[in-house]
Amino acid sequence: MNDIMVVLGLLACVTALVPLANRLAVPYPVLLVLGGLILGFIPNNVLPDIVLRPDLVFLLFLPPLLYWTSLTTPWREFRAHLRPILLLAVGLVIATMCGVAAAAHTAVPALTWPLAFVLGAIVSPPDAVAATAIADRLGLPRRVATILEGESLVNDATALVAYGTALGVVAEGAVSPFRAGLQFVWEAVGGVAIGLLAGWVIARLRQRMDDPLLESAVSLLTPFAAYLPAHLLDASGVLAAVAAGFVVQRYAPLVIGSRSRLQADSVWEAANFLLNGLVFILIGLQLHPIFLTVVGHSLPHLLLTGAAVSLAAIAVRLLWVCVGSVVARTLARGRAEDALGPAETAVIAWAGMRGVVSLAAAQALPASFPHRPLILFLTFSVILSTLVVQGLSLPALIQRLGLSRGNATEREEARARLAATQTALARLEALAAADGMPPEMVEDVRRHYAARARLLATQATGASETEHHAHARAYRDLRRDLLNVERRTIVNLRDRHAINDETLRRIQRDLDLEAVRLDADA
Repeated sequence: MNDIMVVLGLLACVTALVPLANRLAVPYPVLLVLGGLILGFIPNNVLPDIVLRPDLVFLLFLPPLLYWTSLTTPWREFRAHLRPILLLAVGLVIATMCGVAAAAHTAVPALTWPLAFVLGAIVSPPDAVAATAIADRLGLPRRVATILEGESLVNDATALVAYGTALGVVAEGAVSPFRAGLQFVWEAVGGVAIGLLAGWVIARLRQRMDDPLLESAVSLLTPFAAYLPAHLLDASGVLAAVAAGFVVQRYAPLVIGSRSRLQADSVWEAANFLLNGLVFILIGLQLHPIFLTVVGHSLPHLLLTGAAVSLAAIAVRLLWVCVGSVVARTLARGRAEDALGPAETAVIAWAGMRGVVSLAAAQALPASFPHRPLILFLTFSVILSTLVVQGLSLPALIQRLGLSRGNATEREEARARLAATQTALARLEALAAADGMPPEMVEDVRRHYAARARLLATQATGASETEHHAHARAYRDLRRDLLNVERRTIVNLRDRHAINDETLRRIQRDLDLEAVRLDADA
């Protein structure tokens, strides 16, 4: 019962702190971590120390969060930027492991090279949860957001293989590079293959369903259906969940009905919000129990060592991204549009927040592991430094550099909507000619589509955008006013017992869907 009360209390804190973060224009992960830090020092008789279990992170939190990210990451852009994504997710992870290991061994000679490499592997991957949670709130250009999200979706496989290799060196004294390479290939290829198969099976299964509630339940179970088999076969469960998400994303428009999609998206948005919130507030809560394990160490030395390791992690990323950007622009050979600009490079270099994966990997170390308390503390130092320092300064950096999504995405959306509208108009004319539909009905539908086509044509070309936005805003305001009138009318009918609550809910759903469509067009 106490555990349930604690979880409910933490969820209440999440729902209170996120609106505050929005009001303060602070990325909500940062405020949740700081809130967790404060909560962690509440006396134990009020709030007991909460230790985040690694199995909960890897089996409960990570699969759904990664799956939802892959569902919402555009596959076309992901594939187009696969080279920089892999350079960050593989090359940078290995470089960070080496750089952090060198800094840790220099600062604390007692951390032998194998132990230092364990620490380096733990803190090497920027966290998927942190990257997407912060990037989504900052209005980053689509290309930058895709690279950051893609990196964080893939890099865990590299980091966890490096982590296992470093643990093997500590336990056995040496590990065959050939064996480590085979393990990496199996984890990557096996994880992707299992995820592709799971995603395909789920997509075919959902094609045969026509129950929104059942489909929502299947959707929530999908990441686990991909992650668990891969995990049991020693493949990458992370890549399996990501691959399944991309497959379902590909088939979803044709195999999932409208009602099911709307309901599943609503369920996922709520689940993603709660899981994200819990993850970050739980990270903050770990400081107190971790701090208690290092009470025998000199506090100034701990802080200096934590700062040195954190600076090493940040510096390696800055150097890797900046040098890689210069090399990429040199190799582009006239295709400058394919290379990242200086502003985009700066944001990607600075957006290396660590998170729950690093913390879970550190806490998964055996209790008898040499210098485990120190490794835990240094891991938390890197997480806190990158989340707070980089997370707080990232919005200002983006604003200073003048980066924003721009209107390219909106124009692409308008062109797609215009194509769909024109096709529907052509189909309407064919049906009217062949089936002899009532002229009044055909004319009503034609006027609706024709007006929509005119608006979309203006938006798609970018011509007279000021006039277009003013006209579109006036149209949305008028429709919202009319929808409110309709809503008040049916409520009044319900209050006068002219209709029952079931009828009210069915009509209200249609009105809500129309209101949601208007908001989506805004």
